This record gives sequence, structure tokens and C-alpha cells, in this order.
Amino acid sequence: MNRLIGRLPKVGIRPVIDGREAGVRESLEDQCMDMAKAAAKLIEENLRFPSGEKVECVIADTTIGGVADAAACADKFKREGVEVSLTVTPCWCYGTEVMDTDPLLPKAVWGFNGTERPGAVYLAAALAGYAQKGLPAFGIYGKEVQDGGDKTIPQDVSEKIIRFVKGALAVAQMKGKSYLSIGYSSMGIAGSMVDVNFLQDYLGVRAEFVESIELLRRIDEEIYDKDEYEKALAWTRENCKEGKDYNSPEAQKSAEVKEAEWEKVVKMTLICKDLMNGNPKLKELGFGEEAKGRNAIMGGFQGQRQWTDYQPNADFTESILNSSFDWNGIRQAYTFATENDCLNAISMLFGHLLTGKAQLFSDVRTYWSPESVERVTGKKLTGIAKDGIIHLINSGSTTLDATAQQTDAEGNPTMKPFWEITEEEVQKCLDNTKWPAAIGEYFRGGGFSSQFKTIGQLPMTMCRLNLVKGIGPVLQIVEGWSVELPEDIHTILDERTNPTWPTTWFVPRTTGTGFFKDAYTVMAKWGANHGAISHGHIGADLISLAALLRIPVNMHNVSEDDVFRPSAWSAFGENLEGADYRACKNYGPLYGFKES
Repeated sequence: MNRLIGRLPKVGIRPVIDGREAGVRESLEDQCMDMAKAAAKLIEENLRFPSGEKVECVIADTTIGGVADAAACADKFKREGVEVSLTVTPCWCYGTEVMDTDPLLPKAVWGFNGTERPGAVYLAAALAGYAQKGLPAFGIYGKEVQDGGDKTIPQDVSEKIIRFVKGALAVAQMKGKSYLSIGYSSMGIAGSMVDVNFLQDYLGVRAEFVESIELLRRIDEEIYDKDEYEKALAWTRENCKEGKDYNSPEAQKSAEVKEAEWEKVVKMTLICKDLMNGNPKLKELGFGEEAKGRNAIMGGFQGQRQWTDYQPNADFTESILNSSFDWNGIRQAYTFATENDCLNAISMLFGHLLTGKAQLFSDVRTYWSPESVERVTGKKLTGIAKDGIIHLINSGSTTLDATAQQTDAEGNPTMKPFWEITEEEVQKCLDNTKWPAAIGEYFRGGGFSSQFKTIGQLPMTMCRLNLVKGIGPVLQIVEGWSVELPEDIHTILDERTNPTWPTTWFVPRTTGTGFFKDAYTVMAKWGANHGAISHGHIGADLISLAALLRIPVNMHNVSEDDVFRPSAWSAFGENLEGADYRACKNYGPLYGFKES
């Protein structure tokens, strides 16, 4: 169930046609409408929103042969809540007369590759018109020639349709929602200095600021669902087992103090959830204003140091919110950043909207060369780890799904969208997580951090949005794999840093050149202290999404063949990445004003 205010966006399918009647239009009606129906079927059978609902398509009432038909279609789309536009055609059409001219509607055109009618010719004409009008559109054209009556969608075409629609729906879902900033800047981290103009101009997202003292007010005045609290506390006591206390004996807290901290962090979790999306139960308790929430699609908690020198840290809260389950059962993961790193929250949100899966939030902590590992452990790295590994680790926001205790159809470790997760898998995730007391040197107020390691060899994509003075936002992407180290190597390396935190060992896919020369270079070129990690190789999807938002990609290791951007990008030069920068600068932010 969608927990955000506002209806879910729909995908509009526009079957455009040669408008000449008395033979031409009539001969194409069925084929044209069949293309629209096939595209709708493809989308509806393959895509869901992160909240679990299936994506719905709306097809124009008639084929579109001219301006009147186009206007009727546009009117229907507005009534139906369409926020993504896909035009399909098997033939020549009257270019600008049948085009979609809504500047805020992400758009693509699929031109049928057949010899009987010039669908590809219209595609070229349409894309030229969109480029001339400053309306970037994705062009979709199959590599192989199809017969005129062929109703199938080739694999290369279906991949591009799905890639475009996923990115466009992500854009549509963000628009009009909020980023909830609890507190503000953490420890001078640039990403936590929330840029309200960037959020609005590029994502259509408003920034909502709530001081962290609000949590204490709601705890003190008991502004939370007490029944849910009792349920949550019982679940936590049963399923969240304390790990080893790494504090010195004299610094360790008593069982009574720890119990009080557990009670507080559970209340913090309920309150953060209520702040994000509201809770009708609060209205029944007489707190109507608090019941409404902030319609937040993502959020972050400042924590260090103002909060954590005084109160238990929010590590438990962040980990539970970012997981696909809690005391209420299996549900959509929240997107919630530790240290209020808004830019990493956005990066997490991108991955979540594209995959429907829970996301990891990690420090890009340490590069371990093969030589360093052998020196420290006496053992050699092997397999895909043989050339070096990156230690991804952070106290807070990493999802418990990253234990990788969920399994695919072949029984291999994986991560799933919540609607595919079983109760047994949830229990395995919990059973393979410990909650050590926070180390007092870092967290004077106490609290508990999740502690686990990611098992198996999972395909993963790490990304990070950064703001660069003079350029604006840039996105960096690296595909790779998690790797499960032998226990003796893992333990020695893990104990050298903070062993109370969750660990994922990451191996990027390297090329031997440039930013991806080797694992060391990937880490050396990473633009911030944090990264957002998604299960699966979704780099190509992220590239398309970034183009839709007019955010250039400054590094990626995705094959050139898989890079899919609006066709107008080719007008900005042959080098794909340079053209990306120039195109994004030319068009400017989707909802804002372009700087001169």
C-alpha cells in the first residue's frame, strides 16, 4: 500500500498514425493500436511500484493522426493521472502535429522497424521535432527488421521501454514529495547540509526541517501509539539480540541502563516513522497535527554529534526503517539516511525506486590491497577478490536485508523486493544480526548498532550524488559484487576498524583504464565519504534516470552499448560523457531555472 499522499503515476501510451483517410489510416489502425496494447502489456506485467502496486497504463481512446487527436489524448492523460508518455507507431505520421508537448512529462518514442511502412522515418522526424522544441525524448528502435504483422516486441526494444519507464516513473514518484531533515548538519558533512533549491529544482522535492528535540517532546509527552510501542518492544526483545560489548569494563553500562536505551530507541523508531508519513492513531489520541506527517519519500537523522552526545544513537532506528520488515511484518523499506546525509538519501532513493528493494548506506571505508591483506592476515585473497577489496561499513542505515539471508529460485543468497520475501527469510535476517552496545568513544549517549556481514557473491551497484560548485549535481556509479571472505580473514580485517557495525566487502568491476583501472582507483575517485548500494547491476537504469533529471554522470563502468539517454544528447558531441555534461547544462534542471 502506498503510504505517501497523492495517487501513483500512470504510464500513457500514445499510438500515433498517418492521418490520411480513405485508405492509409484505415489500413494501419489495428497494427498501431496493437503496438500500444503490446507495450502496455509489457509494462504492466513487468513493473511494480516500490509500494507493491502494479503499474497501470492508459492508452489513448483512438489512434492519433493529427492535432485534434493529440489534444484529446492529452486531456485524457491529465484526467487519468498520467505522468509518463510513451509514443508508439508503425508508420509515417505528421511529426509535430501528433507529438506530446508537455515539457514536464518524460517522453519516449518507439518506432516500429519494418519495411512495409516507415515507422523509423517518423521516429527520426519526431525526435528532430522534440530536439528543435527543447523537449528531450528517448528514441526506441529495434535492431532487427520485423514483418508488418509481427505483434511481438523484440528483446532490445522491450529492454529500452522498461528502462525508460522505470526511470520516468521514478521521476514522477519524487515530484511533490518531501525530504524530512531531522536536525541539520552532522559533523561538517557536506552531504548533510541540505540544499533546498537543489531538491526543488532537480527532483521536485520540498525540504521539511524538524529539530531533533521533537523526538524528545514526543517521548516525554507520549505522542506515539502505545499499543504499537508495546508490540515493537516485545518484538525487539525477542528478535534483536545484543552482541559483544566492546567498551572497556569500566565504561560498560548496566543491564538497567541498556534496557532504558532499548525502550528509547524503539520509541525513536516509531516517532521517526510517524514524522515521515503520519499515523492516524495519533489523531485518536488528540494529536491531530502530529498525525499528518510530512509526506516524506525519504529522510535523514542528524545524530552526531548534537544528539548522540546526549541521547542513544539512531542506529537501530535507521537500520529497522531501511529494512523490508519490522514488528508489523513485511513491508516496503523506508529510505532513511544516517548523519542526515541528504545526498546519500537521494542516491538510496534512486536505487529503491528503480528496484523496489531495500538499500545499503555505507562508509566507503578502506581499500585493502592484496599485499596489505596478506601482510595483516598471512592469507591471500582469491577469486574475484584477488586484486583488492573495498570495505563498506557504517554504524547506521544499512538495511538488515543486506545479511543476504533471502534466497533466489536456485537457493542462492540475494535481496528481494518486499512482496517476494518470506517470513522464514525475515527470521534468518534477524537471527544473523547482533546488536552490540555502541562504543562510547563515538556515541557518548549509548545506543545499539547492527552487526552482520553480507554473505555470498551478490551483484551490486554503488552510486552517489555529489554537488560541485560551478557544475551542480553529478552522479557517480560503480557496478561490482559483494564477496564473502573466509572467516579468519574477515575477522582480522573487521576487528581493525569498528567491529560493532555491519560489513559488506565489495569488489568493483574494473577495466584496467581510467577511473576503473583497479579497485584502488575506484575508491580514490569516489566523491564522498558515503555510498548508496543497491542489489543488482542497475547502472544503466541509473544513467537513464540521471538524464531524465538533467544530472550528468561523472563516472561509471556500464558498457557503452547499455547507455540509454534522450536522442538529443547526440547533438552535443560524440563522446558520450562529455555530451552528457553539455546536454544537462543546456536543458537545465527539470523544475528550476537554468543558470546563465
